[in-house]
Amino acid sequence: MTEVTRTPMAKGPTPANRGRSGPHAGPDRRQGTGKETPPAQTRLVRLRRALHQVPETGLHLPRTQALVLRALSGLGLRVTTGRRLSSVTAVLEGARPGPTVLLRADMDALPIAEPGAPPGSAAGAGAHACGHDLHTTMLVGAAHELIRRRNEVHGSVVLMFQPGEEAGAGARLMIEEGVLKAVGKPPVAAYALHVASAALPRGVLASRPGTLMASADTIRVTVHGRGGHGSTPYSALDPVPAVCEAVLALQSMVTRRFDVFDPVILTVGSIHAGQVGNVIPSTAIFEATARSFTPNARRRMREEVLRTIDGVVEAHGLKSDVQWEEGYPATMTDPAETAFAASVARALFGQDRFRDLPRPLSSSEDFSFIAERVPAAYLLLGACPEERDPDTAPYNHSPEATFDDSVLVDGAALLAELAIGRLAGSPSAAV
Repeated sequence: MTEVTRTPMAKGPTPANRGRSGPHAGPDRRQGTGKETPPAQTRLVRLRRALHQVPETGLHLPRTQALVLRALSGLGLRVTTGRRLSSVTAVLEGARPGPTVLLRADMDALPIAEPGAPPGSAAGAGAHACGHDLHTTMLVGAAHELIRRRNEVHGSVVLMFQPGEEAGAGARLMIEEGVLKAVGKPPVAAYALHVASAALPRGVLASRPGTLMASADTIRVTVHGRGGHGSTPYSALDPVPAVCEAVLALQSMVTRRFDVFDPVILTVGSIHAGQVGNVIPSTAIFEATARSFTPNARRRMREEVLRTIDGVVEAHGLKSDVQWEEGYPATMTDPAETAFAASVARALFGQDRFRDLPRPLSSSEDFSFIAERVPAAYLLLGACPEERDPDTAPYNHSPEATFDDSVLVDGAALLAELAIGRLAGSPSAAV
C-alpha cells in the first residue's frame, strides 16, 4: 500500500437520531416535518448521495476513492491507498495500547443502469443496487464516532474500504497488499455490515454463526462440433443439442448426486450458439455458477460437473473445453464473534432489532477471504423503505432496489460500538 497522509487530530460529530431519505438518493423526508435533522445524519446522507451519483464498478474506483479520502481528512488517521486497486485503508490508534479490530465496507457498484438514468450518464452505466454506497458511508460515520470516543478505544481499528466485491476479489487483493498487517499485527476480530432492500424490516439486523453464505464458482463450457447447412444436419456435428442436453443433465445431477442437507446450486445463466436459424454453428457455449456451503460439496461439485459434461458431449461425438474459475469461498462466521455482535446490537437498539437467521444464504461474499484468516462476524441490516413491504420489495441487485438512508446512523454507531467493545475484552466476556 502507498502512504497518503497523516492529518491533524480533529473531532467529528456523533452519529445520532435517525432520519430518512427516499428511494435511491432522493430527498430527506424529515425535512419540512418540523423536526431538526441531526448533524451526523445530514453529513452521512450527503456523503451517501455523493457516492450514489458516481457508481463505479470493479477494482478501480477513482471518484469513489477521492470522496472517501475527503470524508476522512482531518480525523488524524493514518491513511494508505492500494497499488492494484482503488482501496483505502485507514488506521485509528486508540488512547491506550491494545489489540487490533478490522471494520470493512465494500465500495463498488454493479454494471446495471438505474431506471430512468440518461444514456451515457454515470447512473446509466452503473448503479449501487447492492447498497455499497451505504456501507461506505456507514464506515466513514464509524470513523467519526471512533475519533469522538477515542479515549474509549483500547487498541487500534483498521478501516477497510474495499473495491471489487461484486467481481475481482478485492478483499483478497487487499490482503495481499497488507491490510491485515496495517498495524503490524493481525486483527483479533473483523466485522462487516450489509444492507438489504428486502426480506428484513427497516432497521432490523440479522446473522448466524458458522456458514452464513455460499461459495461461488464460475463454469464456462465450449462444445466444439462441425458447422454445416441447417438442411443437412447429418453432414455436420451439431453442438447445440449437446449443450441443451448437458444443461438438463447438470440439473438432474444436482438433485441426484448431492445430499439435500448439504445442498448445491447450479445456475446456467448464458447460452450462445450461432447467428441465424438455418446454419449449424461449429461451437456452442454456456456459462454457469456453482454454489455450495461446505468444502466437501464444493470439491465434489467440480468433479461431478466435469464428469457429466464429458459424458454428454462424448455421447454426441463432440469435444469440449471446460474452464472452472474458483470464486469466493463460503463465508464462515465465528460463533463467539457473532454472539458478541448480536449482544452489542441488542444492547444498542433493543432485543427486537436482532434476529437469528435460521439457515445460510445462497449469495456469496468476498469478505469470506477475511473470515478465513480472522475471527469474524457479518451482519445484515434491513434498509427497506418504510412505504414498501420487505416481503415483496425488489431485492439487492435489482435495478428497482431502493434503500432507506435512515439506517446510516445506526450502522455507523453499531460498527463503532463493535470495535470499542471488542477491544475492551474478549467476545465471550462481553456477551
